[in-house]
Amino acid sequence: MGKSGEIFVTLPAKRIIKIRTHVRFLGNIEAKTDAKGRVFLPAAFRKVLQTEGVEQLVMRKDVHEKCLVLYPESVWNEQMDMMRSRLNRWDRRHQQIFRQFVSDVELVTLDGNGRFLISRRCQEMAEIEQAVRFIGVGDTIEIWAVKDGNGPFMDAESFGNALEELMDNAG
Repeated sequence: MGKSGEIFVTLPAKRIIKIRTHVRFLGNIEAKTDAKGRVFLPAAFRKVLQTEGVEQLVMRKDVHEKCLVLYPESVWNEQMDMMRSRLNRWDRRHQQIFRQFVSDVELVTLDGNGRFLISRRCQEMAEIEQAVRFIGVGDTIEIWAVKDGNGPFMDAESFGNALEELMDNAG
């Protein structure tokens, strides 16, 4: 196995091809930070990381919501490549957008117990006090402050209506 998310397969005639696998996080799990801001990454998510050979994560505040997003390093690098390909280095506004996007980034490594530190700065940006909710969102993990109400979710009726509308328009 190569870098995270890459599998190399040898075909007859000694041809080697690279197959891209996709990291998939699923679940909605609550946890608590300790006094230092450390939190255990849920076991289900750690298992996905181990299976994919991911050792480093990238954490940043979400662009639209008051939550943090954990990216496996390979997913983050793909995002950076895509963003860089759409931005012109010689355009001042594009450079400001890129600079702001990467300035809130923190590298995350799990300790031997599966914990990582959420810095005070990140806790403040996401309004995290102690209780957090990890939500697997495909190839990333969101970290939300647990508060009263639905938090990041729509009520059931609104969700059903939005999904119906979206799926009707999709095909």
